[in-house]
Amino acid sequence: MSIDSLGEWRRTHYSNMVGPALDGEKVTVFGWVEDVRDLGGITFITLRDREGLLQITVLRKKVSEKILEKISRIGRQFAIGVKGTVRSHREAPKGVEVIPEDIKILATAAHPLPLDPTGRVPADIDVRLDARVLDLRRPECRAIFKIRHETVTEIRRFFIENGFIEVHTPKIIAAAAEGGAALFPVDYFEQKAFLAQSPELYKEQLTTVFEKVFEIGTYFRAEESHTRRHLNEFISVDIEEAFATVDDVMNVQEELTRSIVSHVAKTCQNELEILGLSLKTPSQRFKRYTYSEIVEELRKRNVEVEWGEDIPTPAYRELGELHKQEYYFIVDWPSRVRPFYIKPREDKPELCYAFDFMYEWIEITSGGSRVDSKEVFVNRLKEQNLDPKSFDFYLKIFDYGMPPHAGFGMGLERMLMALVGKENIREVILFPRDRFRLTP
Repeated sequence: MSIDSLGEWRRTHYSNMVGPALDGEKVTVFGWVEDVRDLGGITFITLRDREGLLQITVLRKKVSEKILEKISRIGRQFAIGVKGTVRSHREAPKGVEVIPEDIKILATAAHPLPLDPTGRVPADIDVRLDARVLDLRRPECRAIFKIRHETVTEIRRFFIENGFIEVHTPKIIAAAAEGGAALFPVDYFEQKAFLAQSPELYKEQLTTVFEKVFEIGTYFRAEESHTRRHLNEFISVDIEEAFATVDDVMNVQEELTRSIVSHVAKTCQNELEILGLSLKTPSQRFKRYTYSEIVEELRKRNVEVEWGEDIPTPAYRELGELHKQEYYFIVDWPSRVRPFYIKPREDKPELCYAFDFMYEWIEITSGGSRVDSKEVFVNRLKEQNLDPKSFDFYLKIFDYGMPPHAGFGMGLERMLMALVGKENIREVILFPRDRFRLTP
């Protein structure tokens, strides 16, 4: 099939810009064919672009043979361009249609397609991920990723307006930033290197320069967990603040969450409607539960978690039932289950200044006050069977005036799961990387 050249054609309007007020005006639109309905003397083409749908109405007796020939060849998911006149029509979708004067076929699509991009025919998630670009054309997917875009936009605005400087730390590192997380090895010339699983030790150093820093970056964890909330490649939103405590950064997390929810509710009304969601900005202060209170709460539900151990997934599921549609913090964690850089409490060293920020059963953020003493830092490394020599590059910073500081790392995908009500993290990332998926 012959393909037309784009030539000098350029878009004048997206679909959401074409309304009854443009009646009689000339427009040039581009997109993909969602549907073609031939009713004999009239053919309707539903055109989809990134902003939505637009009806192209072909009156067969009033168009050229050239256009009729193009129409006969057009199939679903073809990429086309249309030059035409806007006509206000009460019975058309959105009360408007475009009467074509010329059409270009710019790309074809092979049939049968592996899934239905309209979403009318359901497909399981593995089929959808195998043909991810087609899947992303579904209205629900487009809505999720518009919300993701607005979420990142608001995160960046929030931090900049609150005096944080955006930084970009290395993604190829020589030593683990967190003791418990598995690392992906990298061949780095004659040395052994790893993909970073956190910017932790770099952002802590940078507080001695910029005081308040943030980063939105990609990180990697070689954990073999294959659950609905784990990925091996993910986006982390990290902050670190000098002359601050765990309470200060918890307040930042709370304010950030309110800003995100408020911004998405205002800017993504159409997307939320597609997803059947209604967001309301939390008005009350988020509750803070101690680790011990959570363990006791679970015990009363016949879910046993031995004090001092991490909380397993089944227990988190139970917390989700107990805290429906609730954002909350878990604080005062046992020191032994938190990373070595978390500061133990002076009055009770078995506890530390750490928090997890939760939505229902999903751990969105982990953070806390950081160790600001070289001696304590070395002891914490040894407690977790890590060699201080591997952290020489970081230990030097304590000799240059390390201030009290605190920070957190928020999983962007985890936050999006909370916002759009998805149970599987793969729904909110474009091309997931997990234990069994390396393509597409």
